[in-house]
Amino acid sequence: MIDRTIRIIGIDPGLRRTGWGIVESDGVRLSYVASGLITSDAENDLAYRLREIYEGICGVIATHKPAEAAVEETFVNENAKATLKLGQARGMAMLAPAMKGLKVAEYPPNLIKKTVVGAGHADKKQIQVMVSFLLPKARFDSADEADALAIAICHSNHRRSMAMQVALAAGKPPGKQIAR
Repeated sequence: MIDRTIRIIGIDPGLRRTGWGIVESDGVRLSYVASGLITSDAENDLAYRLREIYEGICGVIATHKPAEAAVEETFVNENAKATLKLGQARGMAMLAPAMKGLKVAEYPPNLIKKTVVGAGHADKKQIQVMVSFLLPKARFDSADEADALAIAICHSNHRRSMAMQVALAAGKPPGKQIAR
């Protein structure tokens, strides 16, 4: 049983726009903390755009001090070059919290949608509506922010089962794990 509030950052990586959202969970209730968007300058070389994403996420982590991070897994589309660039942005989204010592979880898009909306193929508008319902104080200006909050909500719902799987894999009895 989780006996304290945990702050979680959800990150929706993208090269142009990386959404981030922070929630707090006590195991029963969720509350909105903050959300926003990190953008990179399309005129810059790729390396500098990736640095903008990395530094932006590091700044958010320094300001809001989350304890855990969750990132959406990359889906592969038909454009290999675009998929590769998205993967590089996702690398920054995973590296920044890891460098700050945060546990980083990954979730496939369909699991995030199923967790938040109840359907694995929900559209962006459905996600925004459900995030607003689950976090009534949330104020977000973009689908990327809503997606990031959905990722944080997904992690909040699945983190205990992940801790149990880790404990079982390590040969510890299920009642002995401590959620961080």
